[in-house]
Amino acid sequence: MPEIFKEAYTFDDIALVPQFNNIPSRTEPILDSWLTKKQKINMPLIASNMDTVISLPLADVLLKNGSIPIFHRFTNFETQAKWIKKYPNKVFISSGIKKETLDETRKLLDLGALGVCIDVAHGHSDMMMHYIEELKKKHPDKEIIAGNVCTGVAYHDLVNAGADAVKVGIGPGSICTTRMITGFGVPQFTAIIDCAKIAAKLRVPLIADGGIRTSRDVVLALAAGASSVMIGKLFALTKESGATKREKNNKIEAKYRGQASEDFQKEYFGCLKEKTTAEGVNFWAEIIGPAQKVIDELLGGVRSGLTYGGARSIKELQRKAEFIKVTSTYMEESRPRAH
Repeated sequence: MPEIFKEAYTFDDIALVPQFNNIPSRTEPILDSWLTKKQKINMPLIASNMDTVISLPLADVLLKNGSIPIFHRFTNFETQAKWIKKYPNKVFISSGIKKETLDETRKLLDLGALGVCIDVAHGHSDMMMHYIEELKKKHPDKEIIAGNVCTGVAYHDLVNAGADAVKVGIGPGSICTTRMITGFGVPQFTAIIDCAKIAAKLRVPLIADGGIRTSRDVVLALAAGASSVMIGKLFALTKESGATKREKNNKIEAKYRGQASEDFQKEYFGCLKEKTTAEGVNFWAEIIGPAQKVIDELLGGVRSGLTYGGARSIKELQRKAEFIKVTSTYMEESRPRAH
């Protein structure tokens, strides 16, 4: 009988201990980082490569702020080619791991994509590693982001196969029900920490994907070892997102959905895939504003976080980070309260 051999933590289970600070201004910390081994970014925020998140208007905002857009794969070749031609050598495309998509992915890379995000729900597989190896044979200069995984062993295997960055996170997203359906998944903070231990040795960037609600979660993910964080819901609820919008009760709402949701699968495939159960949901929520406002609020919180950590950079934050385990009442004590 297998034993339960370790505890695992979500962002709400952990807090950072303030460090000595010799930084005179919260504007001083530098927030540049790495998306992949070769691609530097001016801010550690990436928009999810989902159909209700990434769009041309959102890509413009991301590029303006020094991020790199990653377009989703759920459209035709011609549309993806237009995206690349609009932003030559500035964006990533996405791909699954089916053999029949390999030639199409190669053609898109030839058109000028910086690289490809090979994006599947469970990325630790023979098919994933074979796909990475096949792409690298003809395009050794193109960067490959692979995922998703949630263990150090999986991270190690994808890097050995040729990945230039690895996405970490199985089940923490607001529209993901994988853990509820299957029983599998590692709490996101622990998943990041475990993969970051290997990342520190292999020096391949780790992208924390999922579970980000506020700048607090961003700071914790970066301090734990992520080079960047991928955000879905917050960007989906911006004016520029790819989400369907509607007016309700004099307010504008956006529909955010998982790509394993029944809503998504029925639209793109006509039905649920045979012998499968949906592992995601969809919901409508009020728009929270323009993407620039979301970015500014998150980065403002991250800069403040770095000063509490006595850090002028993300790397220094990671070196000085001291974590403590907290109880459920910590979050209650931390929230504003009138009484």
